[in-house]
Amino acid sequence: MSDTPPDRLSTDPRSDFYDADALARGVGIKFKGAEKTNIEEYCVSEGWVKMAVGTSRDRKGNPMTMKLSGPVEPYFKDAPAEDVEQAE
Repeated sequence: MSDTPPDRLSTDPRSDFYDADALARGVGIKFKGAEKTNIEEYCVSEGWVKMAVGTSRDRKGNPMTMKLSGPVEPYFKDAPAEDVEQAE
């Protein structure tokens, strides 16, 4: 796995953009320069995020989301597993 997060990532396992390996590593998001923790999906190339709105749920139990446009900066919170093993 590379040191850069994917261009598009979703936390929903039913999505085509779900990547369990990337999510297990921990992906942080800076949206418009501020750290966000309620991001459900993002796309860097198109410049948008879908963020959860409060604790509201739709009728299927998924969080209600709102799509916002702006600069998106994803980053990995942890080092890759191979680097951690080599350091020990």
